Amino acid sequence: MTRAVLATHNPHKVTEFAQIVAASRPDFELIGYDGPEPIEDGVSFADNALIKARAACAHTGLPSFADDSGVCVDVLGGAPGIFSAYWAGHAKDPVANLHLLLDQISDIADPHRTAHFTSVIALVLPGGDEHVVEGIWPGRIATAPRGDGGFGYDPIFIPDDQPTATERTVGEWTDDEKAAHSHRARAFRALQPLLALL
Repeated sequence: MTRAVLATHNPHKVTEFAQIVAASRPDFELIGYDGPEPIEDGVSFADNALIKARAACAHTGLPSFADDSGVCVDVLGGAPGIFSAYWAGHAKDPVANLHLLLDQISDIADPHRTAHFTSVIALVLPGGDEHVVEGIWPGRIATAPRGDGGFGYDPIFIPDDQPTATERTVGEWTDDEKAAHSHRARAFRALQPLLALL
């Protein structure tokens, strides 16, 4: 069994990432990170993913993955972007973040509410090797939250590639649907060739 650590204290990310990994690598054990949380002072998703993965690798001595992700709204110039978790302040309140974003684009008509989720996954190995991959999930922002599934901005994100004919927010998707289509799933698919290094 190959072991690696996911550098996050967010249990939702651990669950989602483990589900993605299990689909292709049942021999792979992904464990949560219990070490100190580093300061994410990077200016890009890649910067912050590497900061977290390096910290987890140094703390555990294991190969370490870290995801840095967020929603990027075109009419806002790509914001919230790397500030998605803190959009409404340092309390990292996902409900407040979501409602602030909806308020900021409340006057924007549907064709112009385009957005995408970005996930950048960094892999840092104990020997010092570092790798970064990216997954982009295009879509648009709904006018109001729908669905109780997912987390973060999922209830207001309508993906372009719907697995059914009915347009739904990610909050209305099943966990399996999200695990197959999400930005993290796309980034992980790009990462898969690197798993041979573990």
